[in-house]
Amino acid sequence: MQSADEKDLRIKQLEYEKQEMLEKISRLEHNVEVLTQAVLHAAKNKFGVSSEKTPQTQWQCSIFGEEYPNDLNLIDTRVINIKEHKRPVRKKGDREKLTAELPHETIECVLNPEEAVCHICNSEMKVIGKKKIRSEMEYIPAKLVMKDYVQFVYKCINSGKTDEHPDDVIYSAPVPAPVLTHSIASPSSVAWIMYQKYMLSVPFYRQERDFKRMGAPLKRDTMANWVIRCAEYWLKPLYDRMHKQLLKCDVIMSDETTWQVLREEGKKASSKSYIWIHRSGSCEGPPIILYEYTRTRSGDHAKKFLSGFSGFHVSDAYDGYEKVEGITRCLCFSHLRRYYINAIPLDSGKKEIPGSGGAIGRAYCDKLFKFEKKWKMLSPEERKKNRLIYSVPVLEAFFAWAETTNTYQDDLKKALKYTLNHKKYFTNFLLDGRIPLSNNLSEIAVKPVALTRKNALFSDSVEGAEASALVFSIINTASANNLDTYKYLEYIFRQLPDLRFTPDDPVLDEYLPWSEKVQLECKIHNTSEKQEDCSETA
Repeated sequence: MQSADEKDLRIKQLEYEKQEMLEKISRLEHNVEVLTQAVLHAAKNKFGVSSEKTPQTQWQCSIFGEEYPNDLNLIDTRVINIKEHKRPVRKKGDREKLTAELPHETIECVLNPEEAVCHICNSEMKVIGKKKIRSEMEYIPAKLVMKDYVQFVYKCINSGKTDEHPDDVIYSAPVPAPVLTHSIASPSSVAWIMYQKYMLSVPFYRQERDFKRMGAPLKRDTMANWVIRCAEYWLKPLYDRMHKQLLKCDVIMSDETTWQVLREEGKKASSKSYIWIHRSGSCEGPPIILYEYTRTRSGDHAKKFLSGFSGFHVSDAYDGYEKVEGITRCLCFSHLRRYYINAIPLDSGKKEIPGSGGAIGRAYCDKLFKFEKKWKMLSPEERKKNRLIYSVPVLEAFFAWAETTNTYQDDLKKALKYTLNHKKYFTNFLLDGRIPLSNNLSEIAVKPVALTRKNALFSDSVEGAEASALVFSIINTASANNLDTYKYLEYIFRQLPDLRFTPDDPVLDEYLPWSEKVQLECKIHNTSEKQEDCSETA
């Protein structure tokens, strides 16, 4: 028989073990929920719609008190009658506008003389009219030709025959300088190889097969050599001029992404290197988009590249940018918004569960972006005034909510911490109407690198990676300035070899993408220009 004390001790021991088991079960249930949400979010990101737009049928509530104007309510509760959907009718003339810049060739469908005979009386038939049946867009495949430059030499017919002119007078006709000496490379072939790889993301090994099909078994190593040398000789001087121009801007936006180099001293082939993107703000005049290859992600690289810049810098919260001196950091609300999207719980069908803290945080961000969309056409000065009137109350409510919200959800904790730790930088966009709310333009500039990386996988050497950054810079800046990028590359490779210049020669400014001469020669005329604006949507 156990004594009363022994029974009490056993009961306490069992109660302690029970409490331990309950806590363990609670932790395991929490871990299961965290992992379940991670799997659901991963599946949604991989197989779901990639758009980050807020769902139309989401939990509705007003998170602002009555002290704020009605137009600050985050959720519009008005009933909207949706009209019956009808397929839009294609406007007449759309096809003509699409092909307006293309040359036309007429294909006449006529009868042979033997056929132009009346089947009743065998009399000759004559044309009494004609009508257009259809138009087709014909594709003419590319072809390669070898151009042999033959220089003619001229001699004066009277020189060398008299005492007055005893010496022969000989002239040689001028010959265009080659894009590469002792090479079959031409401006058009190098431009096409660059355009294919860095604009269309077609790697060298695929281009190799295409050149072979056209009768020229051009090796990928040869193509890489052409790109590296032409980038160094002709693109680097323009890049340096654009770099100086970029540092004069008041707003610069930055981002970075990974890039792999196989043969890099002191690093494994599988290690990560980086390509940085630095671009001008959308209110800075002609857009400039520059890429830089570096071995690491150290903030020292950004510090060196942005040395001399003292304006507003828009980026994510990567602390490497803290090393850049003399700047005013402004953080991206799209990044912040994604933190709250990841904190929204999903059901088994990967649909958002209404009423979550993540949805509230996203709603605050959405309201700020909604304001920016309304002010899209305003001047920077007017936009700044509106931000101080309407955006400030939203920000104050947002930060107050973040400070008072307690949660056990890890993703929401992370989002709240990210918000409050960088509160100062998230309010700096109020200082100037030219500062965008998001870093979306830089993220868009990352996409060409990501696509090329996906298809080409890596650079073989550091020289190749540096050349890639140069080509990315030239073609994306050209594209942002509404140029035909292939035509611009070919234009550079035809003009610069004949031009004697120094790295700091102002004559290079005439060959920058926004120069009047280049715009006249290489501008795309058959597409509507998409103007970048100072405000961004989420």
